[in-house]
Amino acid sequence: MSDEMLWWSTRELAARIASKEVSAREALQVHLDRIDEVNPVLNAVVTRDDEAAFAQAAAADAATARGESFGPLHGVPMTHKDTHDTAGMRTTWGSPLMGDRVPEADSLIIARLKVAGITTTGKTNVPEFAAGSHTFNEVFGTTVNPYDRTKSASGSSGGVGAALAAGIQASGDGSDMGGSLRSPASFNNVVGLRPSNGRIPHVPPGNPFAWLSQSGFMARTVADVALLMSVASGPHVSAPGSILEASGVFDLPEFALDVDRSPDLTGLRVGFSPDLGGLLPVETEVKEIVAAAAQVFGNLGAHVDDEIPNLTDADEVFNVRRALDFVGSWGGLYEAHPDKIKESVRWNIRMGLELTGAEVASAEAARTRLHGEIDRFFAGHDVLVLTSCQVLPFDADIEYPTQINGVRLENYLDWMRALCLISATGCPAISVPAGFSESGLPVGLQIVAKPGADVELLRAAHAFEAATGHHERHPEL
Repeated sequence: MSDEMLWWSTRELAARIASKEVSAREALQVHLDRIDEVNPVLNAVVTRDDEAAFAQAAAADAATARGESFGPLHGVPMTHKDTHDTAGMRTTWGSPLMGDRVPEADSLIIARLKVAGITTTGKTNVPEFAAGSHTFNEVFGTTVNPYDRTKSASGSSGGVGAALAAGIQASGDGSDMGGSLRSPASFNNVVGLRPSNGRIPHVPPGNPFAWLSQSGFMARTVADVALLMSVASGPHVSAPGSILEASGVFDLPEFALDVDRSPDLTGLRVGFSPDLGGLLPVETEVKEIVAAAAQVFGNLGAHVDDEIPNLTDADEVFNVRRALDFVGSWGGLYEAHPDKIKESVRWNIRMGLELTGAEVASAEAARTRLHGEIDRFFAGHDVLVLTSCQVLPFDADIEYPTQINGVRLENYLDWMRALCLISATGCPAISVPAGFSESGLPVGLQIVAKPGADVELLRAAHAFEAATGHHERHPEL
């Protein structure tokens, strides 16, 4: 059963623990054994606390035996992204400056997962300060791709992406500013959802008014992402940006998916363009795989056309807001220890420090225009579909691609532009497996919905997933 358990969904594992078919301790042992087996090669999990995890699992089994009520993730073992604070367990952000940092309190997303019953087992690797979609740092080294261990697992949620693909766990938490849930989902043949702002709200001690970066989830199936969203979503008294219609209780009806229903997207209005009408350079093989998805949507009953929103303002919005957020988050460390921060992060902080008032005002005006354009597009469409990543998983020994199809890229963000542009819109977006290259490397499809339409987005993604089955292909390890 242990080999089978590696590929159970979170839903199935939780159900079997609840029914006493499997104990939380048995599930934990399989989880830890799998880390022992594959992590020396992948380097996805960078911190562990087996003793504390077994104590949690034993307590979960005791509660089950007593017939107590418990949460929907009762006894499910899970590692967490090393940018999410975990009380009593180090959270380093992949930075030597924070290598020994042990938070006293959990991040909101972790606190809500724990209330739902998960067993915390460790942390997964990230790029330094979660900057860039390639997971490497001086503290823990590089995380590689389970489908080809010479390739990148992407990032910044690259550790959890590799862990999911490798059978360590079925789902996990992450975050996404410029694509950090969607890009590793694409590279690792899993699902990654960037939710609408306010679904999992920002709370102090962070900036409660933040909007560019979002906490969210990755999983091997859309249904598992929906399950995790049901336990982590909901308003918070300290979060002015909360979406108030979410009730904040387990199994939110708005995140319920009929996983047994035949896939059907009749009436769905799809705007489809792998490269956003030529705005993005996209590797030929990636573009061909993504383009084939149009027929899938059509076969499911959707109306597909090539209309897309005008996203020309999105670059300015994203670049200015990201630079300001980097100053807010890391400006103090940059002033104190510039020599201990990687150059790409220093570049982004300097960009923020050098912004003028006129440039910030211009970006706010661009965001207003972008908001209007998104409203216009979604008045006539339900989803926008494009590529997740513009390239196939690249060599793990480089920091980032410097050209696509002969087009020179200016900085470490340009190869992620299909993701960054969508982040700037404020729309929820999901990456789902779309197929494989001739060499066996995964390619993801990005589906985008209007702000607040997370549920509709998940339903469309679930139908595509069910119709294609690409998520069922696992790496050989």
